[in-house]
Amino acid sequence: MRRTLTRTGTMARAAVVAAVLVLGAAACRVPPPEGEEGTRSVPSGTGPLEDVVSALDDPGAEELPEPLVDVDRLVDGGPPPDGIPALDDPRFETAGDVDWLEGAEPVLALSLGEDHRAYPVRILIWHEIVNDTVDGVPVAITYCPLCDSALAFDRRAGDRTLDFGVSGMLYNSDLVMFDRQTHSLWPQIEGRAVAGTLTGTELERVSVTVLPWDRWRETHPEGGVLSQDTGHTRDYGRNPYAGYDDPDSEPFLLDEEADARMPAKTRVVGLGEGADALAVPLDHLTERGVVDVDVAGEPVTVWAEPGVASALDDSEVAQGREIAATGAFRPHLGEDRLTFEPADGGFTDHQTGSRWNILGQAVEGELTGQRLPPVDHVDTFWFAWVAFTPQTEIMR
Repeated sequence: MRRTLTRTGTMARAAVVAAVLVLGAAACRVPPPEGEEGTRSVPSGTGPLEDVVSALDDPGAEELPEPLVDVDRLVDGGPPPDGIPALDDPRFETAGDVDWLEGAEPVLALSLGEDHRAYPVRILIWHEIVNDTVDGVPVAITYCPLCDSALAFDRRAGDRTLDFGVSGMLYNSDLVMFDRQTHSLWPQIEGRAVAGTLTGTELERVSVTVLPWDRWRETHPEGGVLSQDTGHTRDYGRNPYAGYDDPDSEPFLLDEEADARMPAKTRVVGLGEGADALAVPLDHLTERGVVDVDVAGEPVTVWAEPGVASALDDSEVAQGREIAATGAFRPHLGEDRLTFEPADGGFTDHQTGSRWNILGQAVEGELTGQRLPPVDHVDTFWFAWVAFTPQTEIMR
């Protein structure tokens, strides 16, 4: 893992440097990949390296397409490529058999078809990427602790199925992934290759929601939970970033000043892109429970439900202070526009009085079984959201 931060800026940076040394040494216990004589040594993983110039070695190489970013801003975060090992052969347990998670612990919830999976943040905080296949779809589930951002992507790009690893670089303090087929570089929140053979290629987002464990287990008691049997020795359950989400602390290795419209570590729900981007402050959303906004001219209903622990607060993930899970949806079923308000244990629509959960599923009433279409959104810090969407507006 990269770093542990304390609650003040100067002390935080000193703690980060110490953590890089300690945790970088731990990462070196992962056996390095073996290369055959006369071939390029490939970071560990499932995919073969194509015969192309590696952006890991030189993102600005003349043989590669022109990068989409200033390559000098691709900052060395400490560990080498695969020093933080992505999980390539994930194992799962049935939710009902899991006795090592606590009620408010955050998990990344992903559903495709009838395949429902939970990826505990206590594991993702140490690995950052899981290469998985869900309902036949190759997906990458990603979590960046420095931005507290959870995103999932379809791993298919044209005729390739990509496998992703942690490059060890940061861009806007965000995780930079690399694919093992071409060694192109992909900032997580950007969701596209910014350097390398695949420069300009965008990944399709897959909806993922951060939920408290007990809420997800209640909804999917037969679902699959990423196992702690990862093949790596890590102190799962411990948060090596204790105190990092303190609003008064500074982002790590952010090489430009954060937009001053809000404190850098204000939690926001980010929606849309470009000139249509919108940031909804989480405190405001939690206070109201439901807010209705327009994104690119389309109505979106955004929900917040308290009860999930912050993964970046306490030294134990499960003991973090309470924040809120969020969801964003198109408020339509067919031609019918619905409006909502928070209610005990979820949300209700004004039109039928049906009760809905934070996943946008009607669980009681006339509309039981119906689902609202999800809208791509990301829970993250203000500094990260505005760095990638500088034209964003703020919902006041």
